[in-house]
Order: sequence, then C-alpha cells, then structure tokens
Amino acid sequence: AVAVIISIPIIFVFQSVFTDSGDIWSHLVETVLVDYVTNSFWLMLGVGLGVCVIGVGTAWLVTMCSFWGSSWFEWSLLLPLAAPAYLLAYAYTDMLDYFGPVQIWLRSIFGWTSVRDYWFPDIRSLWGAVVMLMLVLYPYVYLLARLAFLEQSVCTLEASRSLGCNPWSSFFTTALPLARPSIMAGLALALMETLNDFGTVQYFGVNTFTTGIYRTWLGMGERAAAAQLAAFLMLFILVLIVLERWSRSQSRYYQTGNVGQHLPKYNLGWLRGILAWFACFLPIALGFLIPSGYLLQMTLNNLSETLDDDFWSLANHSFLCAIATAFIAMVIALILAYGQRLQPNKAMKTSVRVAAMGYAIPGSVIAVGTLIPLGNFDNAVDAWMRSNFNISTGLLLSGTILTLIYAYLVRFLAVALSSVESSLNKITPNLDDASRSLGYGTTSTLVKVHVPMMWGGLLTAAMLVFVDVMKELPATLVIRPFNFDTLAIRVYQYASDERLIQASAPALAIVLVGIIPVILLSVRIAKSRSI
Repeated sequence: AVAVIISIPIIFVFQSVFTDSGDIWSHLVETVLVDYVTNSFWLMLGVGLGVCVIGVGTAWLVTMCSFWGSSWFEWSLLLPLAAPAYLLAYAYTDMLDYFGPVQIWLRSIFGWTSVRDYWFPDIRSLWGAVVMLMLVLYPYVYLLARLAFLEQSVCTLEASRSLGCNPWSSFFTTALPLARPSIMAGLALALMETLNDFGTVQYFGVNTFTTGIYRTWLGMGERAAAAQLAAFLMLFILVLIVLERWSRSQSRYYQTGNVGQHLPKYNLGWLRGILAWFACFLPIALGFLIPSGYLLQMTLNNLSETLDDDFWSLANHSFLCAIATAFIAMVIALILAYGQRLQPNKAMKTSVRVAAMGYAIPGSVIAVGTLIPLGNFDNAVDAWMRSNFNISTGLLLSGTILTLIYAYLVRFLAVALSSVESSLNKITPNLDDASRSLGYGTTSTLVKVHVPMMWGGLLTAAMLVFVDVMKELPATLVIRPFNFDTLAIRVYQYASDERLIQASAPALAIVLVGIIPVILLSVRIAKSRSI
C-alpha cells in the first residue's frame, strides 16, 4: 500500500506519454526540445567528467598517500555537499560581475578603465553551470570511491607492487578497476542531481528539461505537455541506469583480503605533497570556503536587511516542512524495512524498491506527477459533492502543505530507507526469536527491541531527509501553497531580482544546516576502517 501511494506521481508521469497534448508538443519539438536535449547532454558530460576526475583523484590521494593535512582533507572534502549548486551560482555571479570585487580588484591592479580594456569570462553560460554543479557534486564520487579504496584488499595492492607497479600503474591497473562499481554509483547520483537542478541552469539562462517543465507548466499552462517533458526526462534517467548496469553486467568484483589490515601509504615527499595538498584544497575552497565566506560577509555587513522578521518567518516555514517530512519519512522507512525483514519475499522486496525509486526522479518531475493526479482527485470529489449534496468542497489537497510534504516523501524516502535498512540489517535475527519466545509480538519486538538498538540510524535517516528538504528547490517552487515561501524559494526569488544581499542570510542558513550530514558522513567514514 505504501509503495502504491508513494509511486503515484511516477506512474502518472509514465502514463502521460499516451495523453493527447494537442499542438503544444509539436510546437515544443520544433522550437526548444533540441536545446533541452543538447544542453542536458553537454551538462551531464561536463559534470560527469569533472566529478570523476576530482572525486576519484582526491579519494586516492587522501586514502593511499601520505602528505601534510591528508587526515584533515578526509572529511573536509565533503564540505561542498552542504552548499546547493544554485547558491554557488548566485555567489560567484555577484563576485565575478563587472561591479563585483574580483573585476574591481583587477582594474585597480592593472589600471584598466572599461570592459573594452580586457576580456573576462562570462560565468552565466553552459560551462559556468558545469563548473558550479561539478564543485558541489564531486563529493558523491569522492565518498563512494574513498569507501571502495578503504575496503580494497591489502594483499591485492601488495601483489601489484611486487610485480613492479609504481603508484601510478598500481592505481590505474588495480585500484581503479576494483573501485569501478562504487565510482559508477557515485557518478550516477551526481548525474541525477545534475538533471534535477533548476536554480543554477535557470539563473544562467541554460535551457534544460527542468527549466522547460517549469516554463511549460507555469508559463504556458500546459499540464499535459509538461508531464510529457517530465516523462522524457525520466527516460534520460532510465538510460543512465541501464547503461551503467549493462556496462558491468558480465563483471564481478570481490575483495578477498582482510579489510582490517593497515593500508600501506605512499610517501609523496615535499614537492608532490604540496601539489597533492593544493589538489585537495582547491575543490574545498571553490566549492565551500569562498562562497560561504562571501555570503557570511554580506550577511554580517547588512544585518538590518538580512536578519529581519521575514527571514525568521521563512526559516519557520522551512523547518516546519523539513521536520514533518523527516519524521514521517523515518516512520515509513521503518515500516518498509521491518516489513521486508518479516517477509523477505520477492513481492515485498519489489514493493520496497518501487517506493524508494523517487530519489532517482528530479523534483520537477515529481511536482508534475503530484499536482495533476491530486488536482483530478479534488475536482472529482468536488463534482460528486455538488451533484449529490449541492456542496462545493473546493481544493482539498492541491495547494496545501500536505501536498508539499507528500512530494518531499516521494523524492527523499529512499534517503531514509537506506539508513534504516543499514541499521536494521545489523541486528541479528536471533533477537527476534528470543523476543517472541518471551511473548512479544512483531510490533512489540520492533518498538521495545529494534528501535532502541537502531536509534542512531533512525536519527541519521531523519537528519538526512531534513537537510535535503531544506535545500530542495524545483518541487517546492511548483507545489508550495500561496504565501508560503521557504528559505530556498526566497533565495531563488532574491537572486533572480539581483538582490543577493537580501538572499545572503537565507542562503547561509541553508549552508549551515547542510553541514550536519557532512559531519555524520565523516564520522561514519572514520569508523569504517582504522588506517
């Protein structure tokens, strides 16, 4: 039942392919669809290459190489996860603008008087969007690649060295192929987030499927065409998943060594150590330190404009939605995971996987798939009440906070489920048998035995969902009730109006909240293996 309820938006988007949208679809094909496909493809290609180079390279350096600061970089390389790409886009646009601090400083140093005296790259472009997304999404690849390197067999690495492999050849011939499944999983997550992005590409004027769905829905008022664009975007996602799995369908990856052994590290020396330090520090500086510091400076310099009553009202809205969604997602994830534990049959496992597939679907797609069926339901109830009781019920669900929270659940339930499943699977089934032998039923066993033992995993699941909801923009922009803005919405609105000073405090609040899962992930990595 939960799987059916959660999957309604996704099923609706799929079936919308067969809906007649009139002439609007042919108009989109003739005018903008090629731009959507082309820009989305180049965006994915650029971001994919960038996150692989940065994520895999830094993961190898901090895991297998010894240089000054490597232990600090292990966790700090995750910091860009705290900042959504659209916040970097707004901050860097203001910094690199003609009247921004960077160009003002360059003109004062070199004596330039006008823009005709020099050339400066335009960040509001496709390549600018690639860089912004690359800086905040590389931690997906870094995180999974580092875990893969930590779990690799020491015997395998020592065998490669005994065969004459230097550090470079050992990396390319042994470590990298063994880590390929993890790297591809991280890359898939990064590309899904790339296709989900709205704030960055819209601000930079890059036409992608996400911006097209928003314009078709709100600009043209064509719901059917917006749903078909959403289905087309989902096709991109499915192709990504199928290609990745097909590429390694005949491959098997096993680690046969003792993962508790000490990993031998390469001593880089002072010159290579300096280069490695800069290679790790640069993504952190560009993806977190510089934009966060710039936002903090603007907030502190304009406290009367930034921390006003409006800010606290927006923060209250964001926290309300995030806390409610996090609690409900934690409960639903616990029900699904426990149900799968009690009845591990194929039907149950399939249902759980269906309920968790929303994370692979962009927020704009979920928004379309949520509003249209709920709107149809509201209209059907209203029509029935009018015909039978001459009473108009109006819109019961559409345009309410409940609809917004429902869309969040569809999008982020998988985040909670993965954490809850991980914690529940660590509890031995013998405890279930012992509890039942003492007269406890399945529900009592869950409440009195399992929940206390997996409390940390439940809190982690709730916290991750909380942070994701705080940062979510595309679905919130479409679904939110009237006069119910969140921090993310207000940052987008202020930045669109070129009012970055007013946007600095909400943006900084989102970044600060986003640091919480970074700390949790860092602790988990540190405990995964003693090195």
